[in-house]
Amino acid sequence: MADSVCDDRPLVFEDLVRWFEAGAKPAADWRVGAEHEKFVFQLGSHRPVPYAPNGIKALLDGLTRFGWVPVYEGENVIALERGKANVSLEPGGQFELSGAPLETIHEICEETGSHLQEVKVVADELGLGFLGLGFTPNWRRDEIPVMPKGRYKIMREYMPKVGGMGLDMMFRTCTVQANLDFGSEADMVAKFRASLALQPIATALFANSPFKEGKPTGLLSSRANVWTDTDADRTGMLDFVFRDGFGFETYARYALDVPMYFVKRDGRYIDVAGRSFRDFMDGKLPELPGVRPTIRDWADHTTTIFPEVRLKQYLEMRGADSGPWSRLCALPALWMGLLYDGAALSAAWDLCKSWEIADHERLRADVARLGLKAEIGGRTVQDVAKDTLAIARGGLKRRNRLSGGLVDESGYLGELQEIAESGVTPAERLLELYNTRWQGDVGKVFEAFAY
Repeated sequence: MADSVCDDRPLVFEDLVRWFEAGAKPAADWRVGAEHEKFVFQLGSHRPVPYAPNGIKALLDGLTRFGWVPVYEGENVIALERGKANVSLEPGGQFELSGAPLETIHEICEETGSHLQEVKVVADELGLGFLGLGFTPNWRRDEIPVMPKGRYKIMREYMPKVGGMGLDMMFRTCTVQANLDFGSEADMVAKFRASLALQPIATALFANSPFKEGKPTGLLSSRANVWTDTDADRTGMLDFVFRDGFGFETYARYALDVPMYFVKRDGRYIDVAGRSFRDFMDGKLPELPGVRPTIRDWADHTTTIFPEVRLKQYLEMRGADSGPWSRLCALPALWMGLLYDGAALSAAWDLCKSWEIADHERLRADVARLGLKAEIGGRTVQDVAKDTLAIARGGLKRRNRLSGGLVDESGYLGELQEIAESGVTPAERLLELYNTRWQGDVGKVFEAFAY
């Protein structure tokens, strides 16, 4: 199904369901899209970077030498495109690569490496650096420049009405994500359930944000904690996914009831924050009387929903802190190994299918504080993580997608394996450095862990 209905009739609920269904692909066509965000900072001062001058805009402009094509909102460059990949901006200038859908982790790693090399060439000329952490270690929210994107202005005004940490989510967090395909409704359900249940395991393995405003927070993933008080209407572990009868229609009904942020018309974002998509379908939005949505509006609306796993025309894994270059390829490798091999997917579900629905949300909160020391189903998360990685490694080995050096994809899990075996999260290693070699100076992270 395309992004518009075939005729001029108003959208009906079945159109919304069919839009999700249209994402199904045969296994031979399954791909993975990898995404990662990073903080941009000024070398020397370690301060956040404005849009202009000599900041984010100059960085975007500089990347056009590598074949990236600018995307404008009004007169402002707000993104870049090259083939099926794009570079975009988060609200506080966090710099994001949304990679092309690729067949192997080898290709994903090559794409990620090329991107980091390109941005480093331009950033060096501008005196800028990049940091991969889940939460900015020392910037106050009021110090962070706002990027000139219309949807972010709407979100910025709405967030404080629905949660205590939504603005922190927008301006002070960075994540690494992976987008995966499904073959049918039944396949989507199996992948959604297993990946949602195991998302806190990924959160623990990637926990990398123990600081806020220069001090330890008492958390290992301050980023994950932020999502527990952002907007209950559009976040969380989605209990209904684990209930009998879940499918495309269930998710469409859920999405239909998530309050809207905006409607985009003629390149302009119209603020309808808090309004109902149901009313929009009936032409009853006060801001757009008589106007009814297109399927493109529905697609836009699904991007404003933020559960730990999100369904669009593919599944998005959303549970991990950003980190160093060495871990950026590990996240898509983990989920590809678990979800793209039938035996691995069955084994992954066996790991977590006995967990009570109430346990999912509790575990989500616990891993933000305790990391691999949290417990679920009478086991430590460390033990579950080791089993999860063994299953993923088996899935990748059975895929047997070899690099030019005839190496399969399982090697990309190596750093996660070391984390799981040690029981020590990246955040705990940062805290150890803070308490010893850095002598309480969080600013040292910009020197030790910059890309």
